Amino acid sequence: MSRRGENIYKRKDGRWEGRFVDSYDQFGKPKYHSIYARSYTEVKDKLGFHGKQNISPNIYKSLKLAKYCDDWLETVKFKHKESTYSKYRNICRNHIIPELGGYDASLISSKQVEEFLSLKLDKERLSSKTVNDILCVLKLIFSYIKGQSVKTNCNFHNICVRQEQKQMRVLSTTEQKKLTEFLTDNMDLNKLGVYLSLYTGIRIGELCALKWKNIKLKDRILHIDKTMQRIQIYDEDVKTKIVITPPKSKCSERDIPLPKFLCDILKKFKKAESNFLLSGSSEHFIEPRMLRYTFGKYMKSCNLENVNFHALRHTFATRCVESGFEIKTLSEILGHSSVKITLDRYVHSSMELKRKNMEKLESIL
Repeated sequence: MSRRGENIYKRKDGRWEGRFVDSYDQFGKPKYHSIYARSYTEVKDKLGFHGKQNISPNIYKSLKLAKYCDDWLETVKFKHKESTYSKYRNICRNHIIPELGGYDASLISSKQVEEFLSLKLDKERLSSKTVNDILCVLKLIFSYIKGQSVKTNCNFHNICVRQEQKQMRVLSTTEQKKLTEFLTDNMDLNKLGVYLSLYTGIRIGELCALKWKNIKLKDRILHIDKTMQRIQIYDEDVKTKIVITPPKSKCSERDIPLPKFLCDILKKFKKAESNFLLSGSSEHFIEPRMLRYTFGKYMKSCNLENVNFHALRHTFATRCVESGFEIKTLSEILGHSSVKITLDRYVHSSMELKRKNMEKLESIL
């Protein structure tokens, strides 16, 4: 005989039905699941089993997501580079906590996360890369929450960020020639740095951290083992600081063969091993923000359309492909973890190359 509160009922078809709470929606409303049997006792036994698997009040009573964000940040603080931790913290403080922090972590649904990510993409107009970074941090936080024996209601397996391929501007051969002529005219250390990036494809952070000890003129090798960036910190007096760390991945630490024409120019500016390339000093350096500003002035002086400093890296990769570089070799020079990254992001077919290939059609006429 069923009792009040058991959620066991006899159906009109003679079978017995038992209901139990299987999960909760984003508003905390319970979602029920039914099981069936031929007798009351059989249903009760099945409910007893499922009840043990079910969400007990103690397990399901989780904290607000903001609290878990703070706790997770504490656990990863000393496991990652300072720059990585700063990135995680910024994502939590600027995006996750303001939008989702007030919700009970166990009640946040997949749909709610998808709507949150769509808001970032469509309303706030964040790049797909930034939104994907937010998603990655959310996954890490929810993995941490599950590790605290809290059952969550969000399945990340089917959640993805719509990718938007933004075409990076690449200098044409005419523009590159014009910039090269400007850089080699009355060249100084800043111009040398830009020139080096244009003809080796090194990143701006790698260039700013570069010291003369990394340039082996005798062996004609450029060794990349550090990068420089400005990160946000949370101090009452200072908001940001410059850090010099190993590159973001093992593949980014690399040796780049230097062509003779580059070595000949570098020899003219050779400084002490401990000195930074751009500043010529061991105590002072040129940071990425300042170099971007200087590069912008160079482009203006050349009467060229201003581009992001990173366009030099893309221009280098494009010229290499046009010159017949083997893709695997180019990928290693750029410090990519896979050839796919090189092909998908850095290989741009210029109008000159497209025209040249179209001309080949004449041979089949």
